[in-house]
Amino acid sequence: MSRLLQDAVSEFAKLPGIGRRTALRLAMHLLKMEPESVEQMTESIARFRRDIRHCELCNNLSDTARCPICSNPERDRTTICVVEQVGDLMSIENTRQYRGLYHVLGGVISPMQGVGPSDLKIDLLLEKVASGAVKEVILAISTSVEGETTLFYILNRLKQYPAVKVSTIARGIGFGDELEYVDELTITHALLNRREVE
Repeated sequence: MSRLLQDAVSEFAKLPGIGRRTALRLAMHLLKMEPESVEQMTESIARFRRDIRHCELCNNLSDTARCPICSNPERDRTTICVVEQVGDLMSIENTRQYRGLYHVLGGVISPMQGVGPSDLKIDLLLEKVASGAVKEVILAISTSVEGETTLFYILNRLKQYPAVKVSTIARGIGFGDELEYVDELTITHALLNRREVE
């Protein structure tokens, strides 16, 4: 294999979820592209990495000090949806059902990976809540063990603000899932979050 091809494959394989076979396919695809398209792609990636910032208010990605969501005067500033990563924020935004603000933690508490509460943007969230303008905090955090640990940690920290409503996104059994294949934690959440049939 060409040294140049090996180098390209090695670089692609550094990306999460990309194995060597997929990296090879991506490298070979680049050879089929027009040189101008490859240059545009590499310049776009370099510009993204060089110029991207974290919003000073919510920790979302932006090319300015404040992201478009925090800058939008039509957003409900009394509600904050807390998510782990920017990808989670994008998933919620794509539903077009939520009109409040966000807070991106930057991960979850994971002692095994060396991530503690101080490594996340939890204090920034508490500063916003302490300002008195926030009426509800929605915790949209994954149901993994680390996610649950993070959720309980934030719940305990928010207890000092009794006037603020704290909620979590609904958890339970997905549409089309068969009960015998669902894990115990999901069934527990489904039972606790059950609703009356009308």
